[in-house]
This record gives sequence, structure tokens and C-alpha cells, in this order.
Amino acid sequence: MFEFMLSIVIPTLNAERGLGATLGALVPGALTGLVSQLVISDGGSGDATLAIADAAGADVVTGAAGRGGQLARGAQAARGKWLLFLHADTVLAPNWPDKIRRFIDEGDEARAASFRYRLDDRRMRARIVEKLVALRCLVAVLPYGDQGLVISRRLYDELGGYGDQVLMEDVDLVRRIGRRRLKLLDHDAVTSAERYVRGGYLRCTMRNLGCLGLWYAGMAPERIARIYR
Repeated sequence: MFEFMLSIVIPTLNAERGLGATLGALVPGALTGLVSQLVISDGGSGDATLAIADAAGADVVTGAAGRGGQLARGAQAARGKWLLFLHADTVLAPNWPDKIRRFIDEGDEARAASFRYRLDDRRMRARIVEKLVALRCLVAVLPYGDQGLVISRRLYDELGGYGDQVLMEDVDLVRRIGRRRLKLLDHDAVTSAERYVRGGYLRCTMRNLGCLGLWYAGMAPERIARIYR
């Protein structure tokens, strides 16, 4: 039997810059009794990531770097009936526990849910990216990992969980969930825009679309990862 209602799993790799804000936003979930376990799945951080995780009272698992494998190891350590997978640079907007509790209270363990995508950049170019993501989610029902994923343990196990792959692990699992079993919550998950600022909004957007197209065309994630970098 699973001990807790909701376990939160976060993969990390040198994530000290944004992890504190991510974890701080999760406190209301613990205070309301929704969240009883936090799992940090680390891929070999050399900064203060593990110290931050320890201070937050997280259960820490370690292993080779690679988001798919890290998420899978984190899920193995999770004891919740429900799981929330979240990126280390994504901050859930206030009142998120209410949204998840309502979803869980619907009683359908055969469905999963993701949040609405937002960037922590006030410029118009960030709004354009958000609208493109919203269009992708509306048409293809294809949220990425930076929108979070709420899924029951039962459904996660039935689907085989995350694959041990270096890229596209989120798309792979969402495709197996299927559009009819995925709900898009009317609530924000705010992700760092650092990679867009550093790499350029247009370049990063085109690269992401290109990588998605290559994955659908059957290219191996390892080869796509070389392009993504």
C-alpha cells in the first residue's frame, strides 16, 4: 500500500539557482496535508543543490545524469498514491494545492494533468512563446515537463513510467498517456526563461520545434540531444 497522498519528484543537476524558489512554492502543499513526501533525484550536482534538498527535508536519490533516468529513479523512491513531477526551475503559482486536490478528488486514477506554461520574463517575446505552447497544448494536447505532471501511481506503473533516455522523456510519457486521459489545469507553472535569454528566443523556439519533429520522425533521443545542446 502507498503511504502518502502526493509525492513530488524533482530531477536536479547543479540546480542551486532556482531550486530554492521552486521548493518554497511547495510549502503550502505540505502545510495543507496534500504533500507528504519530496523526492530529489540528483544527477551528480557539484554545487549546493544537495544541501538545499537536505534543508528542505527531501528524500534524495542519486545516479547518472539524464532527466529520464532521474525521473524514473525518483518515481521508484516515491511512496505516494499520486505523483507530481516538476522541474527544478519551475515555480507553481499560489493556490496550486487547491487545483491538484480538486483533480484528485474527481476520483479518476486513469487520468493525468499538467499546468499552464508561463515564463518569468515580462517581455513580449516571452508572451509569444507562451501562446505557441498554449496552441500546442490545445491542438496536440502535448504539455512538456516544465508544465509539471500529476499522475496516479497506478496509471504511471501501468504505462511503464519514464524511459531512461536523455531527451524527450516527457513527450514519450505524455504520448503514452494519450490526449483523452490528460487534463490541462487552469493554473500557472512559471519556468525560468534563462535558456531563452541566453540562447535567443527565436533560436530556442525553432530548435525545440525541430527536435520534436525529429522525435516524431523516429530519430533516437541520443542523436536529438546533440542538436538540442
